[in-house]
Amino acid sequence: MRIGIQDIDGHNFPNFALMRIAAFHRLKGDSVEMAMPLFGNYDRVYQSKIFTFTPDSSVPWNCEVVKGGTGYYIASRLPDEIERSTAMDYSLYPQHRFSIQFFSRGCIRKCPFCLVRDKEGYITPVEPVQLNPKGEWIEVLDNNFFANPEWKTAIDYLIKQNQPVNLHGVDIRIMNEEQAYWLNQLRLKRSHVHIAWDLPDIDLTDKLREVTQYIAPWKITCYILVGFNSTIEQDLYRIQRCREFKVLPFVMPFRDYENKTQLSQYCKDLAAWVNKPQIFGKVPEFKDFEPCKGFFCSSYLNT
Repeated sequence: MRIGIQDIDGHNFPNFALMRIAAFHRLKGDSVEMAMPLFGNYDRVYQSKIFTFTPDSSVPWNCEVVKGGTGYYIASRLPDEIERSTAMDYSLYPQHRFSIQFFSRGCIRKCPFCLVRDKEGYITPVEPVQLNPKGEWIEVLDNNFFANPEWKTAIDYLIKQNQPVNLHGVDIRIMNEEQAYWLNQLRLKRSHVHIAWDLPDIDLTDKLREVTQYIAPWKITCYILVGFNSTIEQDLYRIQRCREFKVLPFVMPFRDYENKTQLSQYCKDLAAWVNKPQIFGKVPEFKDFEPCKGFFCSSYLNT
């Protein structure tokens, strides 16, 4: 068979499922390539979309088309024979110099803004997949790394690889001194551990104070969800607590699954202030930020 692969979201970050599908077909002896609308002649095209807000493809493929990914169906799954395989085809994304790895799927939490529990269920350890033979570091995409009952096995694996690690999902609400110790044994890519302060009703100030005693604050980036169920005052409180502890905040405006929510100008301006360190460092107060000539964000605080 001749297989075409179409990453609907683009190529800014490798698509985990498509790399597994491509590797599966290559092992069967099929030819696999990124689908070319003008020149491709395929027996089957796999399309994957992660985000519902990504426009769908309008290419009229003259063959079987298999669609998958959360952007199409929240309950979409790979066939069991592909899920059981650890093979990965990194040749689809030669421009990326890293590996993608999961040690668990699912999560212990069921946050109202998040689809992980609905899609993947309660947290379950999974077998690591193949690494990129040309990879220079590892992107660990677990939703809640230390909630995995086999987190220590995952740490041992990463230490053995002796590559820098970018750890995406660390829940500081459950982090303890032992976990922080082992996290410090990893070679961290860009010196960043990614945590989140999504729920404004849960005050993580004390936990931030505790965690920054174990981990240097400049190693930590804190995602802050805005535009979901928080006030401006709650948004600024979380941001300023991060500044107080010298943790780098990163504002994440809420996007709903059905893509019905329109981002407010306030959320865009807040993200523009926080997410550019050169601006955030020079402008200590949101009210003094001027996103466009003649408009200061103090206007948001007076309404």
